Amino acid sequence: MTRLARPAAIILLTVTMATAGCATIAAVVALRAVEFALDRVTGGRLAGVNLDRYRAGGSLNPIDAGRVGIALAQGELPLTFNLHIAADNPADNPPAQLVGLDWTLFVEGQETVSGIFNDQRTLPSGITSDIPISMELDLVQFFGRNAPNLINLALNLAGAGGSPAMLRLEAQPSINTEFGPIRYPGRIGIEYEVGR
Repeated sequence: MTRLARPAAIILLTVTMATAGCATIAAVVALRAVEFALDRVTGGRLAGVNLDRYRAGGSLNPIDAGRVGIALAQGELPLTFNLHIAADNPADNPPAQLVGLDWTLFVEGQETVSGIFNDQRTLPSGITSDIPISMELDLVQFFGRNAPNLINLALNLAGAGGSPAMLRLEAQPSINTEFGPIRYPGRIGIEYEVGR
């Protein structure tokens, strides 16, 4: 390589790196414009009992109450549900490429379970995208063994109880860039009252 070719190569490399850096910054800015909200809870199951059948209200039938009682006698009360996040990307914002979401779930102010959503999603401009996250937690582990309180809490979380339950998700999205995945700078907090 001649002496004149070296500065040209260095300039080309610098311009390439600066362009890629600008693209990465643009991707982070695009994600920051996306608004995240907790949209709904679906598919609630308490110790295997389908909670959707209780959305109209009422107490557990004898068979379902028996299942819950057996689980409590074993010192556990597993609750599973799908928590849907609505990601609203404004029309004037470029598409954002979500590649991951680290999250921690708070139920009634109590920190419970954490996880990572690794399903890659494109968040198109001008569209609200649905991001469903499967949740699984043992209510006894976080809230003790008071059966009536736990059952009411589970029904409230499934939107089938008599009063709303407060959910909060602290999340840190990751986006795809030319240099690979980059995490959102800081965690976002999203709150939702189920049953309100």
